Amino acid sequence: MDDFGHILRRHRTQAGWSLRKFGERIGYDFGYLGQVERGNRPASTEVVAAYDNALEAGGALTGAYASRRAGDTDMRRRRVLQAMGALAAVPAVDRLTGWEALRHGLGAAADIDEWTSIVAGYGVDYYRLPADRLMASLRADLDVLGHQIAATDGQHRQRLLGVAGLLSTLVALEMVSAGEQVSARRWWASARNMADLSADAGVQRWVRAWDTVNGCYDGRTVAALPASVDGLPPVGAPSVAGCQLLAGQAQALSLAGRHAEAVGAVNRLTGMADRLPEGTPDGTSLWGWSEVRTEHTRSWVFTHAGRLREAEAAQDRAMALYPERQIRLRSQVQLHRAAGMVRGGDVSGGIKYAGDVLDALPAAHHNELVRFTTARVVDAVPVVERGRGMVRELAARAG
Repeated sequence: MDDFGHILRRHRTQAGWSLRKFGERIGYDFGYLGQVERGNRPASTEVVAAYDNALEAGGALTGAYASRRAGDTDMRRRRVLQAMGALAAVPAVDRLTGWEALRHGLGAAADIDEWTSIVAGYGVDYYRLPADRLMASLRADLDVLGHQIAATDGQHRQRLLGVAGLLSTLVALEMVSAGEQVSARRWWASARNMADLSADAGVQRWVRAWDTVNGCYDGRTVAALPASVDGLPPVGAPSVAGCQLLAGQAQALSLAGRHAEAVGAVNRLTGMADRLPEGTPDGTSLWGWSEVRTEHTRSWVFTHAGRLREAEAAQDRAMALYPERQIRLRSQVQLHRAAGMVRGGDVSGGIKYAGDVLDALPAAHHNELVRFTTARVVDAVPVVERGRGMVRELAARAG
């Protein structure tokens, strides 16, 4: 079977052509082209040239085809040719994407090592860059990556799909923060699909871990989470992804009112975090773990379980560990404390404290995660007291 036909098909579909219309454009019967694309008939120099011309690939497809026919073993060069051909087939990429395409082509970024480095860099940038800059950069890289995926196959394609799953997770996280719930769920679905296609258990665990955590913030019930907490993949040996998965389980179970199970999950998280191997990335990266993340999760779970003394201890520890620049995360912990005050009977004090926290938080940080956490403070108020003016005001700020 000639697998070059599959590459031709990816280029055609990426450019938005139906098989019938494309056959009309290049003067070939669409049935014949379908056989070529499926690998049932071999591609020819003439057909490949017709695809190259129609898709404005600038000779990249014909060059890649000639390289294959010559038995060229330089896989790095072949992948770059394929990637550049895919990029040439897509019109009107934006300026940032165009520059990234050029950089990737010159640097032979079809090499998975660079993509691994890019993913690691985003782990730090997620906490450092403003959302608009982060999303612009992600859009550029995902555009390039998508074309590279379309231009390659086999194990290399699987590994690129794993990268795409992780980068799509970052997009979904930002969509959740922006309150774009419908778009976020679509991106989560894409991230899960690409993770599954990659057949990389680590990537699958990462995507589902973050999806479970953030499903808690976008209004989904436990049953509506991507895989219910009862059906998530095994946590496995101590790892950052395992910690994140346990954190997601603990928070989702807590929201479902299954507090004993939530406490069990957060206790397992604490034990796993203590056994993380040396060299594990720290909490300055989205892909890392640190003690403050454990304490943040403990604060959430113990607050909602009504175990207020343990919740306060976790909050004190988290506030001592969070750097001042992570103001939004610090504010979320303070909102946990406000909910605890309400649950402990000090409704007025807890509501006022929550309002003060929101007043002190810059408007740019009032995202969906903060609003959701604020709503949990309101939820803690006894029903008979929710008509009070200060409670109604806080509910309005929760949106």
